[in-house]
Amino acid sequence: MNPGEAHVTGRPLIGVSTYLEAGTRWGLWELDAALLPAGYPALVQRAGGLAAMLPPDDPAHAAATVARLDGVVISGGPDVDPSRYGAERHPRTGSPRPERDAWELALIGAALASGTPLLGICRGMQLLNVALGGTLVQHIEGHVERVGVFGRHTVKPVPGTRYAEVAPESASVPTHHHQAVDRLGDGLVVSAYAEDGTIEAVERPGAEWVLGVQWHPEMGEDLRVMGALVRAASAA
Repeated sequence: MNPGEAHVTGRPLIGVSTYLEAGTRWGLWELDAALLPAGYPALVQRAGGLAAMLPPDDPAHAAATVARLDGVVISGGPDVDPSRYGAERHPRTGSPRPERDAWELALIGAALASGTPLLGICRGMQLLNVALGGTLVQHIEGHVERVGVFGRHTVKPVPGTRYAEVAPESASVPTHHHQAVDRLGDGLVVSAYAEDGTIEAVERPGAEWVLGVQWHPEMGEDLRVMGALVRAASAA
């Protein structure tokens, strides 16, 4: 894509980070693959953006990558390595993905430094918190209906926050996570809670558009969160 094409078409270019998985099977093939559940690019497109996949790369390339984008989404996926926030591994914490952690932390840093609109989804919200010096609870109960199956629960916005402006009423959201934000990262505020008190959204107040949600909007029909990112990316 020509770097100016997104602006010519009026649709901002939104980069979405991806998995990098070994021995992925499809059709006749079993190969290492950079992949992304189709709901992510579909949500970007439905909200009015152009989607670009951002597979793990050398973290030194993150700033140049973000400079080509109008907005960044850090997608869901495996648990963040607890060494990233100075914790010992819990027995229920998944295997580390050091390449992905390093790349996405660099993308977050580049987006924050440049003022590029940034949305973290599930793992992406947790990694945003870690990037800013926060910590995670490594296992909670009640937010996974069944392994591999998205459940739903209600989230309640905190009045006066950016998220509350986007979604002012309580909402039922698709969810599948067993970790959560513990100590907030520097400069972050909570913008939504689950009914059990789990932090479900965080944001960074100020001129830059920075939001993290613990649920999976790509698995639902609600376009408001992604629509707000796309509008912020268009304005930027």
